[in-house]
Amino acid sequence: MILFVAGIDTGIGKTMATGLMAKWYAARGVPVVTQKLVQTGCEGLSDDIRVHRELMGADRLPEDRQGLTCPYVFPFPGSPHLAAALAGRRVDTGRLADAARELQRRYDVVLVEGVGGLCVPLTEETTVLDFLGQRRWPVILVTSSRLGSINHTLLSLEALRTRRLSLAAVIYNLHRAARPEIVRDTRRVIATALCRMGFAAPLLDLPLAGSGRPAEPDFSGLPS
Repeated sequence: MILFVAGIDTGIGKTMATGLMAKWYAARGVPVVTQKLVQTGCEGLSDDIRVHRELMGADRLPEDRQGLTCPYVFPFPGSPHLAAALAGRRVDTGRLADAARELQRRYDVVLVEGVGGLCVPLTEETTVLDFLGQRRWPVILVTSSRLGSINHTLLSLEALRTRRLSLAAVIYNLHRAARPEIVRDTRRVIATALCRMGFAAPLLDLPLAGSGRPAEPDFSGLPS
Protein backbone atom coordinates (compact mmCIF):
# COMPACT_ATOMS: atom_id res chain seq x y z
CA MET A 1 0.00 0.00 0.00
CA ILE A 2 1.29 3.45 -0.96
CA LEU A 3 -0.11 6.45 0.94
CA PHE A 4 0.76 9.99 -0.11
CA VAL A 5 1.23 12.54 2.71
CA ALA A 6 0.25 15.94 1.34
CA GLY A 7 0.16 19.26 3.13
CA ILE A 8 -2.01 22.33 2.83
CA ASP A 9 1.16 24.46 2.70
CA THR A 10 4.90 24.47 3.32
CA GLY A 11 5.95 24.02 6.95
CA ILE A 12 2.62 22.52 8.02
CA GLY A 13 4.14 19.43 9.66
CA LYS A 14 4.20 16.78 6.91
CA THR A 15 7.62 15.52 7.99
CA MET A 16 6.65 15.10 11.64
CA ALA A 17 3.35 13.47 10.72
CA THR A 18 5.00 11.09 8.25
CA GLY A 19 7.65 9.97 10.73
CA LEU A 20 5.13 9.46 13.54
CA MET A 21 2.77 7.53 11.28
CA ALA A 22 5.65 5.28 10.26
CA LYS A 23 6.49 4.76 13.94
CA TRP A 24 2.83 3.90 14.62
CA TYR A 25 2.72 1.29 11.85
CA ALA A 26 6.07 -0.21 12.89
CA ALA A 27 4.94 -0.53 16.52
CA ARG A 28 2.10 -2.73 15.27
CA GLY A 29 4.44 -5.02 13.39
CA VAL A 30 3.72 -3.59 9.94
CA PRO A 31 6.76 -3.39 7.63
CA VAL A 32 6.78 0.32 6.78
CA VAL A 33 9.10 2.75 5.03
CA THR A 34 8.96 6.45 4.23
CA GLN A 35 9.89 8.23 1.04
CA LYS A 36 10.38 11.94 0.35
CA LEU A 37 9.16 12.81 -3.13
CA VAL A 38 11.78 15.55 -3.75
CA GLN A 39 13.99 17.34 -1.22
CA THR A 40 15.28 20.85 -1.75
CA GLY A 41 17.54 22.97 0.42
CA CYS A 42 20.06 20.31 1.36
CA GLU A 43 22.65 17.93 -0.06
CA GLY A 44 23.34 14.24 0.48
CA LEU A 45 20.73 12.36 2.49
CA SER A 46 17.37 14.13 2.59
CA ASP A 47 16.87 16.18 5.75
CA ASP A 48 13.27 14.99 5.98
CA ILE A 49 14.29 11.34 5.69
CA ARG A 50 16.71 11.93 8.58
CA VAL A 51 13.83 13.25 10.69
CA HIS A 52 11.63 10.29 9.70
CA ARG A 53 14.29 7.85 10.88
CA GLU A 54 14.80 9.73 14.16
CA LEU A 55 11.07 9.70 14.90
CA MET A 56 10.90 6.02 13.98
CA GLY A 57 13.87 5.25 16.22
CA ALA A 58 15.57 3.67 13.20
CA ASP A 59 19.02 3.84 11.69
CA ARG A 60 19.62 4.76 8.07
CA LEU A 61 18.11 2.09 5.84
CA PRO A 62 19.74 0.38 2.84
CA GLU A 63 17.04 2.04 0.70
CA ASP A 64 18.22 5.43 1.97
CA ARG A 65 21.75 4.73 0.78
CA GLN A 66 20.40 3.45 -2.55
CA GLY A 67 18.50 6.70 -3.15
CA LEU A 68 15.12 4.98 -3.29
CA THR A 69 13.67 6.95 -0.39
CA CYS A 70 14.48 10.31 -1.98
CA PRO A 71 15.38 10.10 -5.68
CA TYR A 72 16.11 13.84 -6.00
CA VAL A 73 17.94 16.12 -3.56
CA PHE A 74 18.75 19.67 -4.65
CA PRO A 75 20.72 22.31 -2.72
CA PHE A 76 18.58 25.34 -3.60
CA PRO A 77 15.71 25.84 -1.09
CA GLY A 78 12.89 26.36 -3.57
CA SER A 79 10.19 24.66 -5.56
CA PRO A 80 11.38 21.38 -7.16
CA HIS A 81 11.11 22.69 -10.72
CA LEU A 82 13.30 25.71 -9.88
CA ALA A 83 15.76 23.85 -7.64
CA ALA A 84 16.23 21.23 -10.35
CA ALA A 85 16.74 23.86 -13.08
CA LEU A 86 19.35 25.68 -11.00
CA ALA A 87 21.18 22.36 -10.60
CA GLY A 88 21.05 21.79 -14.35
CA ARG A 89 18.61 18.92 -13.98
CA ARG A 90 14.93 18.06 -14.37
CA VAL A 91 12.68 15.93 -12.18
CA ASP A 92 11.58 12.74 -13.92
CA THR A 93 8.21 11.93 -12.36
CA GLY A 94 8.39 8.40 -13.71
CA ARG A 95 11.53 7.85 -11.66
CA LEU A 96 9.68 9.01 -8.53
CA ALA A 97 6.88 6.53 -9.14
CA ASP A 98 9.30 3.70 -9.96
CA ALA A 99 11.12 4.25 -6.65
CA ALA A 100 7.84 4.12 -4.73
CA ARG A 101 6.81 0.91 -6.48
CA GLU A 102 10.18 -0.68 -5.67
CA LEU A 103 9.70 0.24 -2.02
CA GLN A 104 6.20 -1.23 -2.19
CA ARG A 105 7.72 -4.54 -3.24
CA ARG A 106 9.84 -4.55 -0.08
CA TYR A 107 7.40 -3.11 2.50
CA ASP A 108 3.70 -3.44 3.26
CA VAL A 109 3.20 0.31 3.73
CA VAL A 110 5.02 3.13 1.92
CA LEU A 111 4.40 6.67 3.19
CA VAL A 112 5.40 9.15 0.49
CA GLU A 113 5.87 12.67 1.85
CA GLY A 114 5.10 15.36 -0.69
CA VAL A 115 6.67 18.78 -1.05
CA GLY A 116 4.83 21.96 -0.09
CA GLY A 117 1.17 22.01 -1.08
CA LEU A 118 -0.77 20.15 -3.72
CA CYS A 119 -0.14 22.61 -6.55
CA VAL A 120 3.63 22.85 -6.15
CA PRO A 121 5.26 22.27 -9.57
CA LEU A 122 7.55 19.25 -9.85
CA THR A 123 8.35 20.29 -13.42
CA GLU A 124 7.18 23.14 -15.62
CA GLU A 125 4.31 20.92 -16.78
CA THR A 126 3.46 18.75 -13.76
CA THR A 127 2.30 19.69 -10.27
CA VAL A 128 2.09 17.39 -7.27
CA LEU A 129 -1.65 17.21 -7.92
CA ASP A 130 -1.05 16.16 -11.53
CA PHE A 131 1.37 13.49 -10.32
CA LEU A 132 -1.23 12.13 -7.89
CA GLY A 133 -3.91 12.21 -10.55
CA GLN A 134 -1.78 9.90 -12.67
CA ARG A 135 -0.99 7.45 -9.83
CA ARG A 136 -4.27 7.53 -7.84
CA TRP A 137 -2.52 6.98 -4.52
CA PRO A 138 -4.73 7.62 -1.46
CA VAL A 139 -3.90 10.94 0.20
CA ILE A 140 -3.35 11.80 3.84
CA LEU A 141 -3.75 15.58 4.16
CA VAL A 142 -1.88 17.41 6.93
CA THR A 143 -3.41 20.64 8.20
CA SER A 144 -3.15 22.70 11.38
CA SER A 145 -4.92 25.19 13.63
CA ARG A 146 -2.83 28.18 12.58
CA LEU A 147 -4.66 31.16 11.13
CA GLY A 148 -5.30 30.63 7.41
CA SER A 149 -5.54 26.87 7.65
CA ILE A 150 -9.28 26.79 7.02
CA ASN A 151 -8.88 28.43 3.63
CA HIS A 152 -5.92 26.27 2.60
CA THR A 153 -7.61 23.08 3.84
CA LEU A 154 -10.89 23.69 2.02
CA LEU A 155 -9.04 24.55 -1.20
CA SER A 156 -6.99 21.35 -0.88
CA LEU A 157 -10.10 19.24 -0.26
CA GLU A 158 -11.82 20.84 -3.24
CA ALA A 159 -8.80 20.04 -5.43
CA LEU A 160 -8.83 16.40 -4.30
CA ARG A 161 -12.57 16.13 -4.91
CA THR A 162 -12.29 17.69 -8.37
CA ARG A 163 -9.58 15.18 -9.33
CA ARG A 164 -11.61 12.33 -7.77
CA LEU A 165 -8.70 11.37 -5.54
CA SER A 166 -9.18 9.18 -2.48
CA LEU A 167 -8.69 10.83 0.91
CA ALA A 168 -7.46 8.34 3.52
CA ALA A 169 -7.24 10.73 6.49
CA VAL A 170 -6.78 14.33 7.59
CA ILE A 171 -4.11 14.97 10.23
CA TYR A 172 -4.87 17.99 12.44
CA ASN A 173 -1.41 19.09 13.56
CA LEU A 174 -1.43 21.02 16.85
CA HIS A 175 2.32 21.69 16.92
CA ARG A 176 1.88 25.46 16.80
CA ALA A 177 0.16 27.36 19.56
CA ALA A 178 -3.14 28.98 18.65
CA ARG A 179 -5.99 30.50 20.61
CA PRO A 180 -8.29 27.77 21.97
CA GLU A 181 -11.26 29.30 20.15
CA ILE A 182 -9.41 29.00 16.83
CA VAL A 183 -8.27 25.44 17.56
CA ARG A 184 -11.83 24.28 18.30
CA ASP A 185 -13.50 26.18 15.49
CA THR A 186 -10.97 25.21 12.83
CA ARG A 187 -11.40 21.54 13.68
CA ARG A 188 -15.20 21.91 13.56
CA VAL A 189 -15.13 23.64 10.18
CA ILE A 190 -12.82 21.00 8.69
CA ALA A 191 -14.94 18.15 10.06
CA THR A 192 -18.07 19.76 8.63
CA ALA A 193 -16.40 20.27 5.25
CA LEU A 194 -15.36 16.62 5.09
CA CYS A 195 -18.98 15.54 5.52
CA ARG A 196 -20.34 18.16 3.12
CA MET A 197 -17.86 17.18 0.39
CA GLY A 198 -18.59 13.48 0.78
CA PHE A 199 -15.26 12.40 2.28
CA ALA A 200 -15.47 9.53 4.76
CA ALA A 201 -11.87 10.08 5.93
CA PRO A 202 -11.18 10.34 9.68
CA LEU A 203 -9.92 13.60 11.20
CA LEU A 204 -7.00 12.59 13.43
CA ASP A 205 -5.29 14.87 15.96
CA LEU A 206 -1.52 15.21 16.23
CA PRO A 207 -1.24 16.68 19.75
CA LEU A 208 1.69 18.08 21.69
CA ALA A 209 3.17 16.68 24.86
CA GLY A 210 5.32 18.70 27.23
CA SER A 211 8.21 20.90 26.12
CA GLY A 212 6.77 21.32 22.64
CA ARG A 213 7.45 17.72 21.69
CA PRO A 214 4.85 15.63 19.82
CA ALA A 215 2.71 13.39 21.98
CA GLU A 216 2.03 9.79 21.02
CA PRO A 217 -0.91 10.19 18.62
CA ASP A 218 -3.85 7.86 18.14
CA PHE A 219 -3.64 6.91 14.48
CA SER A 220 -6.05 4.01 14.73
CA GLY A 221 -8.10 5.50 11.89
CA LEU A 222 -5.31 5.05 9.36
CA PRO A 223 -5.66 2.43 6.60
CA SER A 224 -4.45 -1.01 7.65
